[in-house]
Amino acid sequence: MDDFETVATAHAQWLRGWDREPGDPPFDFREVQGEFYDWTAQDLLLYDDADPAHRVARSAEEYRSWWEPVFSGLAAAYHELADGPHVLVSGDLATSRLIFLARLVAADATETVLRATSSLVWRRRPDGWRIAWDHTSSVEVSEPA
Repeated sequence: MDDFETVATAHAQWLRGWDREPGDPPFDFREVQGEFYDWTAQDLLLYDDADPAHRVARSAEEYRSWWEPVFSGLAAAYHELADGPHVLVSGDLATSRLIFLARLVAADATETVLRATSSLVWRRRPDGWRIAWDHTSSVEVSEPA
């Protein structure tokens, strides 16, 4: 697999990692998403506007601490790829972009549907490609398009 395919496959797998089925054990970010992040880098920029506080995480551990409780508290979460991933590679950096639909089911059965764009910058490390920057923007939609 070349770098383009490797990064595209990783981004699609990253998306599927956010899925939750009813009755799943608590969400373990490191177990599910850990392979995609550099856990030693302190120069990461990880942002998702679904975070009500609109914080920017500077490490994978910080990002984990925000999203693990959120996804553990969901009754279910389903993500559907709508477009992409599209990938550009230059040396030891790559960027990928995809659009997805997320259906999030709260513990009280309230459903929220989001259309989101995920843009990731990947850095080649000795152990493979790892996310260095994440920018995810979403908008609530009434029906999946």
